Amino acid sequence: MMMDAYLGIDVGSVTTKCALVTDRAELIAYNYLRTQGRPVAVLQQGLRELKGQIPADVSIRSVCTTGSARYLAGVMVGADVVKNEITAQAMAALHFVPDVRTVIEIGGQDAKLILIRDGMVVDFAMNTVCAAGTGSFLDQQASRLNLRIEDFGELALRSRKPVHIAGRCTVFAESDMIHKQQTGYRLEDMTYGLCQALARNYLNDVGQGKEIQPPIVFQGGVAFNKGIIRALEESLGNRLIIPSHHEISGAFGAALIAREEAPLSSKISFFKGFAMSEAHYDMSSLECRACPLLCDIAQLSLDGRVIACWGGRCDLGERIENG
Repeated sequence: MMMDAYLGIDVGSVTTKCALVTDRAELIAYNYLRTQGRPVAVLQQGLRELKGQIPADVSIRSVCTTGSARYLAGVMVGADVVKNEITAQAMAALHFVPDVRTVIEIGGQDAKLILIRDGMVVDFAMNTVCAAGTGSFLDQQASRLNLRIEDFGELALRSRKPVHIAGRCTVFAESDMIHKQQTGYRLEDMTYGLCQALARNYLNDVGQGKEIQPPIVFQGGVAFNKGIIRALEESLGNRLIIPSHHEISGAFGAALIAREEAPLSSKISFFKGFAMSEAHYDMSSLECRACPLLCDIAQLSLDGRVIACWGGRCDLGERIENG
């Protein structure tokens, strides 16, 4: 007897996540990998690892991709559904907290705020050009302080007199932190000061003008950091709910979408199977000259043949033939 399962894939600029759920939305396999600027290779690695976690009697009924490289991932694996990150994150939050009204999601290089009312997304915001409200901000400062990012949150919780880190920009914040470090402030006070700076920058950028109401769900890899949780809760005056497996919430939400939008029983998924993890893909780019905009077009090739083009402001670039 085959067991139906639904695959969600979230390929972001910093991390790549895969999640597999059952008909009952139970998580049966997942992984979390660093993208490292190699989305194709890391996605293939993720699928190889996932295959090793599941029994042979699992049948993939439907696949959904999300994340900044969702179209690339969708072409590679044969996705049945491609959804944006807002929808995927909202689906994950609603699964764990059906009456959620606000979703905070902070990843490595992007941050999102999603407002939900009566189970529907009514508004959202994402960080603009600045990364001062994202995980990369803390990664950089932890490295400067010679700290492991895994130890950052616990150290920040020991703070009694947090240092105010000035500046809403990563460059100015880093400059101020160096000055404070030279002045002799305690390490734990500086780390919590950085947590407060991230929370402040997030709320001033992504949360500006938004009505943040409880219940508030906090998702993304940064939700591992207890210092950030405390800083956000102090700023908002509300408790945050941290779901299980919050670090793969985008992939989990995508898997739920795949389950919800699975093909009818008479139809077969477009999923190409785990064998695609061994295929030879190449990424390239070119400048589209179909119009004066001169968009940069990304191309994905399999065995020397272009199988997908994207990245233009219109669909003219998608018509470019190989060669």
